[in-house]
Amino acid sequence: MKDLLLDIRYALRVLWKSPAFTVVALVTLMLGIGANVVVFGLVNAVLLRPLDVSDPKNLYQLRLGSWTNWKLLTTSYPAFEDYQRRNTTFSAIAGFDGYCSATLHSDNIARSVSGYAVTGNYFDMLGVQPQVGRLIHAEDERGTNSAPYIVLSDSLWRSAFNADLRVIGKTVRLNKDPFTVLGVAPPQFHGTEQFDWPDYFIPIVNYFDSDYLRNRTGHPLTVLGRLKPGVTPQQAAENLTSIAAQLAKEYPQTDTGLPLRLVRPGLYADTGDVIRSSLYSVTALAMLVLVAACANLATLFAARAADRSRELAVRVALGASRWRLMRQLLTEASIVSLLGGAAGLLIAAMLLRVLDRGSLPSFLGNSPFGHVAVSVDARVYLVALVLTLLSGLLFGMIPARQVRRSSPLQAMKSGAVDSMPLRRFTSHDLLLGAQITICTLMVTSSFVAVRGMVRMLHTPLGFQPNGAMLAEIDLSEVEPRGDAPLEKKKAMIDALRSIPGVTAAGTLSKPPFTGGLRGIPVFTPGTTEFTLNNSVLMPLGLTISPGYFEAARTRLLIGRDVSWRDTIQTPYVAIVNGTFARKMWGDTPAIGQRFVFLDHLREVVGVVEDGKYLEIQESPQPVVYLPLSQNEQANTVFAVRSYRPANEMVPAIERALNAIEPNAPIIVRGWWDALAGPLFPARAATIALGAMGVLAAMLALTGVLGMAAYNVSRRMKEIGIRVALGARQRHVIHTAVGRPFVLLGVGSFMGLVWGIFASRLLGQIVYQANPRDPIVVVAVVLTMALLGLAASAIPVLRALAVDPSKLLRAE
Repeated sequence: MKDLLLDIRYALRVLWKSPAFTVVALVTLMLGIGANVVVFGLVNAVLLRPLDVSDPKNLYQLRLGSWTNWKLLTTSYPAFEDYQRRNTTFSAIAGFDGYCSATLHSDNIARSVSGYAVTGNYFDMLGVQPQVGRLIHAEDERGTNSAPYIVLSDSLWRSAFNADLRVIGKTVRLNKDPFTVLGVAPPQFHGTEQFDWPDYFIPIVNYFDSDYLRNRTGHPLTVLGRLKPGVTPQQAAENLTSIAAQLAKEYPQTDTGLPLRLVRPGLYADTGDVIRSSLYSVTALAMLVLVAACANLATLFAARAADRSRELAVRVALGASRWRLMRQLLTEASIVSLLGGAAGLLIAAMLLRVLDRGSLPSFLGNSPFGHVAVSVDARVYLVALVLTLLSGLLFGMIPARQVRRSSPLQAMKSGAVDSMPLRRFTSHDLLLGAQITICTLMVTSSFVAVRGMVRMLHTPLGFQPNGAMLAEIDLSEVEPRGDAPLEKKKAMIDALRSIPGVTAAGTLSKPPFTGGLRGIPVFTPGTTEFTLNNSVLMPLGLTISPGYFEAARTRLLIGRDVSWRDTIQTPYVAIVNGTFARKMWGDTPAIGQRFVFLDHLREVVGVVEDGKYLEIQESPQPVVYLPLSQNEQANTVFAVRSYRPANEMVPAIERALNAIEPNAPIIVRGWWDALAGPLFPARAATIALGAMGVLAAMLALTGVLGMAAYNVSRRMKEIGIRVALGARQRHVIHTAVGRPFVLLGVGSFMGLVWGIFASRLLGQIVYQANPRDPIVVVAVVLTMALLGLAASAIPVLRALAVDPSKLLRAE
């Protein structure tokens, strides 16, 4: 122990005497370990931390049909009841609708909230206990509108009611419906989705009306089940699939009979596969950054040990063993590692706090991914410690090995040992080459991410969000049926069009990428049995008003727009997109063709361009647009196009709509803001890989600089002799930095090759990743060349400034 303390004191003194070296080493390790701790913190929060429910390993989510991205919904409420009654493999099945939004009224205070409508056994199946009061139970449900109760989340209880215990039993209103507060959920409970934090929970029988509770067409429920002991997921899926087949025979007009699957809840159902692969891919790239940092430090420590060879030789001559010297160098490496790891953990903890729920940077947009709870727990501390110790061991072993093989007699005679022979590659060269290869791969990844982001922003969406605003008005509190009469909607559109600067305005039932769109069966004319098996297509359905296509700048390829003259007294019409027309009629002109859709025979009067509706990566979807004047529109969203800035348009739109309906809540936002969710993965990938690319560039810069500087330092005598004999500047430059530049070229080439091999890995993170993109290749080559020139500038200037007379006189 005494020798160890002496080693630590001596190591601290040596590091203190070399401040530049110490700072570079600490910053390098801080960034490498910090990046890995941040990534692991996210992986820990999203993938490793179990759901805050009882026995989460035995909990599964039901999925209908094939793999689908961004779709939580499973089935209708009547089908849910059938699965609940008929299954033999689950101890309990519960469901919820996670898309409930309302205005909460309490004590003259109104605020917009979102929550879950849950089945009566939801909390009991999850094994959740209340923080205050009680929760909803199955006994509370006795039919439609029989359970006007609400359970508050901890955050809503604290923010809206100041954590007042007297809120239990109080009556609040969601829109115009009264609910009695039963209790408060535990602080960490937020359902079974990692990214969702509902404000409240209400019984589903008080959310849907009696008609919708009996409707088998809609699929609003996400269904969860807990397996019975000894039952495997495959057995449960087979049991549910057989029930689905029975239901398809009993209800052929509504039930498809598609097989059911079981997936783990927590990550938006099937989207969890994408999230897992993305996070694991980023983790692999972050580990490569740490490996590059360790290679950088190993090169620096080895060069420093070579410069200290005379000192170490003297210590051997005085009786120190080689093991003692190796232990001394490992102690110095361990101190640097511990200090750098501590600094990296501190920086990582600060970044993770920024990424914590509700604190996501605004430039990433209002995305559902921004609501995950991130914290630094024992698992994160343990990983930081392991990375710190392994890093110190990795870059400390190289100089220790170098000392073990050195010759003290040679060091005493000629000073620093030439550990880098000129005619062959050594371990130092391999370390620098590996470091440059990894850094080039990371720089390539960052440029691929930037190109992916640019490519995504230029993807044809079927509408132009630039210069467009979306205004959503909630009429559920002011209209008896929850929807405004057609004449009032026409008046609202006219009011929006009259705003100075507005060039077009219209309504649509559901903006793209906001969820809630589903396939609706299409039948050919003359069909008598309207069963799903007889349908020819399942397109998405949207209701629009005249002027919407102009406001959205959706191109009308042929035919006409919908008109106010299209009424329920005139023949029913529809506009379809190009994909619908091709799938239905091939090369036959679509105008004038007819099909049965939503119980009406409709004639095609127009064809518009294809677009994106559910996600940006989707393949072309068939879509039907119906006139507002011929079809009920439950949701009212106005699309407004203007050349005025958004900060001027928001109050103008609010004033125009309030003048017609002053009591309805209105939400106005730019159309780009509505795309925050779909664009979030590309933005996050660009920022994450961009940060790693910058870090890798810094490592490459310091690595080449350290190698070139050391190369000049150890060959100073040779350079002086060459200059004295009349060597030209280019020969001096080649002598000084030729070797590092060769390593830079070879390492950069290998990094580009590995970038191509890593296409599949990058494809898990970046939209349409293409490392072969000529722009990416040119950008990487120029970046690495500029880094090489910048890193070599100081060593080259030092070599060119050699004065042979002074150098030889000193020698």
